[in-house]
Amino acid sequence: MAIIDRRSLLLATGSVLLVGAVQAHGESTHPKAAVPAAPEQQPWGIAGEARRATRTVELRMLDSMRFVPDRLAVKLGQTLRLRIRNTGAVLHELVIGTPAALDEHAALMARFPDMQHDEPWMAHVPPGRTGEIVWTFNRAGEFAFACLIAGHYQAGMVGRITVRPA
Repeated sequence: MAIIDRRSLLLATGSVLLVGAVQAHGESTHPKAAVPAAPEQQPWGIAGEARRATRTVELRMLDSMRFVPDRLAVKLGQTLRLRIRNTGAVLHELVIGTPAALDEHAALMARFPDMQHDEPWMAHVPPGRTGEIVWTFNRAGEFAFACLIAGHYQAGMVGRITVRPA
């Protein structure tokens, strides 16, 4: 009888420890991966390495819902450092993509204005601050950049990128 009681006690103790471990795991935070994920090819290019940037373009974001400049010409294969300065009093962002991808994302932003996202082709820039995107344009074509904050895109805060064969 003492053996059965000891087994029951061990099982009960083990169950309590296991439940405690599961609860502790659920409340803990996980460290970020030591190795960042590999860049993902997009129809408009791929995240670039800062040390490989061959050109820096200064862009300003204005509260008049415009980018200056609003048109860029890029050579196929070129890695650009886009230095983005928000000269306004409200938050702006710059998102690179195809017109269709930007339309789709803008519709989501209108439905979920507090949506959080962080991709290498996006930069969120608070008023008076500067952001940066380093991007390799390895696909020829006509692309766009826009501020997808609800209302900004609809007000015309859009620019064009033309990527021509080298």
